[in-house]
Amino acid sequence: MPITSSAKKALRGSKKKRVFNVRRKEEVQGIVKNIKKLIKEKKGDEAKKLLASAYKALDKAAKSNSIKKNNASRRKSRLAQAIKKLG
Repeated sequence: MPITSSAKKALRGSKKKRVFNVRRKEEVQGIVKNIKKLIKEKKGDEAKKLLASAYKALDKAAKSNSIKKNNASRRKSRLAQAIKKLG
């Protein structure tokens, strides 16, 4: 547990930030999961429609530093590749 007042304040701040970061990550995971499910079911058109929302969620997560920028880029690239592979 923090002892100094500044450490206590930092803990309060990090708890608040954690809520936002977890929310962003869960949003990304949910959308990516849906896309992967559609890819498995060979529904490329529906997956393409969801791709824009996945890009948006990944970019927002990267912008708020919930995930790193290159992580977001890599995930977007791999999703696009997987959808393209369906034809």
